[in-house]
Amino acid sequence: MGSTLMATTSILLSAGLAAVISSTYSVKKPLNDAIYGAHSEFMVALKYVTLLTIFLFSFFCHTLSIRFFNQVSILICTPQDVLSYEAVITPEYLTELLDKGIVLSTVGNRLFYSAFPLLLWIFGPVLVFLCSVAMIPVLYNLDFVCGNGKEKIVKINGKGGEDYA
Repeated sequence: MGSTLMATTSILLSAGLAAVISSTYSVKKPLNDAIYGAHSEFMVALKYVTLLTIFLFSFFCHTLSIRFFNQVSILICTPQDVLSYEAVITPEYLTELLDKGIVLSTVGNRLFYSAFPLLLWIFGPVLVFLCSVAMIPVLYNLDFVCGNGKEKIVKINGKGGEDYA
């Protein structure tokens, strides 16, 4: 569900950027001051095309992850012949498909998050630096589980099994 939202957001932002690129208004030049970065026609075009490319790749990654998640949800419910020695749909195959979906979703999220500093690149290099510095702790907290290690481990299966959460 998150991939669907991110794919929709990516394609809407791509459509908006394409509309801004094709417009003839002065929206393309938000600041005319030379202190805030280069605003020549080539640099403005480079900034918008870079953003458009990143949002499109993010859309494609999220769309492919949705495809893998849907395929896993369909294949996991297919009946298997228990007498057959060679099962076509093995748990390893389903795990591989699920891993591909998760990796594509992660890559799509990373591309989407990396577009925020580049979006601010339109207004100048100072905002890019500040946004990049602010994104480091955010991305760190998305990558690593923070905790003090004193949480309880609860045994789920009370029948002598080894299922823990």
